Amino acid sequence: MLGAMSTPSHETAPLPRSIAAAFDLSGRVAIVTGAAGGIGLASAATLARAGAHVVLTDVQATQVQNQAAALTDEGLSCEGVALDVSRQADVNALVDDVVARHGRLDVMMNNAGVIDDTSPLTVTEADLDRVHAVNFKGVVFGAQAAARVMIAAGGGSIINVTSGAVDIALAQYTGYSTAKAAAHQFSRGLAIEIAKKSVRVNTLAPGWTDTPMNERHVRNEDGSIDPTRKADYVQQRANWAPLQMTGDPLDQAYAVLYLASDASRYVTGQVIRVNGGVTMPW
Repeated sequence: MLGAMSTPSHETAPLPRSIAAAFDLSGRVAIVTGAAGGIGLASAATLARAGAHVVLTDVQATQVQNQAAALTDEGLSCEGVALDVSRQADVNALVDDVVARHGRLDVMMNNAGVIDDTSPLTVTEADLDRVHAVNFKGVVFGAQAAARVMIAAGGGSIINVTSGAVDIALAQYTGYSTAKAAAHQFSRGLAIEIAKKSVRVNTLAPGWTDTPMNERHVRNEDGSIDPTRKADYVQQRANWAPLQMTGDPLDQAYAVLYLASDASRYVTGQVIRVNGGVTMPW
């Protein structure tokens, strides 16, 4: 138990005057969905290293529990829980359980996602249902459940993960890009709705990042990764970016830490684009 529910310090304390204080999450509780690997795992580990107790969730039950156990072995405060974010009742139950056991919820990172490879002409109802259930509805369910707790507590930070796909037109990934665009717009509306309750809502829109999701293009038939194809693919992606590089999950995780911490106490309704300059919208 980390203490009774109380107003998060970033809502009552003065602006932190040191870097250490601004990014310190000691005593706070965070939930990260889709945390079995990639951006979710890197973000969960980063939040834990900043002092938070982090609940890692994922539909891959064994994998997320193993990852949480590995972080715990490092001396971090973590736990792993199976969760299908497309099931609203399960999301609500998870949030209620975390608050009941730990007394508070300060950070909710709605990161779980799946992808498709379909064009606007070929995407099926099943494709749309599968991808939107996780990438859009999962964000809605997680944000709603967290918002109810945070409004009652007087503050908190909700971080919804979308994609660089919200800024550009794509002839593929139709389910993915439309679901992410919906989550993007939902996040801005929610930010306005609950800002006066001192709950912040921001969106992380990653550029191409080296995660297991993006290795589907370079897998052999047996599931192994072809190193030559992967190197070529990563280089192609790097060539598209003004910075001539691709992202590491930690690049995204450090942005998540900023959005979760008191360093971003004056930030809501924003889209943080960690993408090497690939998109630069007004």
